[in-house]
Amino acid sequence: MQQRKSASSLYGRPSGTDGSDFSYRMVVDSRYTKVAQGKSRLSVLIFAQAIIQLIGVLYTFLPTSKEESPNMLAILSTAIGFISLIVGELGRRRSRVNFLKVYMVASSIAILSCLLVSLEAICH
Repeated sequence: MQQRKSASSLYGRPSGTDGSDFSYRMVVDSRYTKVAQGKSRLSVLIFAQAIIQLIGVLYTFLPTSKEESPNMLAILSTAIGFISLIVGELGRRRSRVNFLKVYMVASSIAILSCLLVSLEAICH
């Protein structure tokens, strides 16, 4: 059984390089551009979250130097926040959607627990 040869393979070019898939490449190119822009924005947001998280660590551990007992909910919030940052950065670099979902949930939990700590401090 003989295989048909396309015009591009007759002249030594691999198939798909003759311009026949130009419209498909344009669609894929725009998707890659959107993904790259999204990753860039996410990188900036993760960096900003890391800076805010470091400020939160300072406020969490400064009262312990004055011989007060550390607030366990604040420490838990900080730990969850740092874990979410690591998972988020891994998800961003490797384009892993599941990691980014875990990052989103863990960051939300860290923020909610931080709000609880703040409300507790205001009430007492």
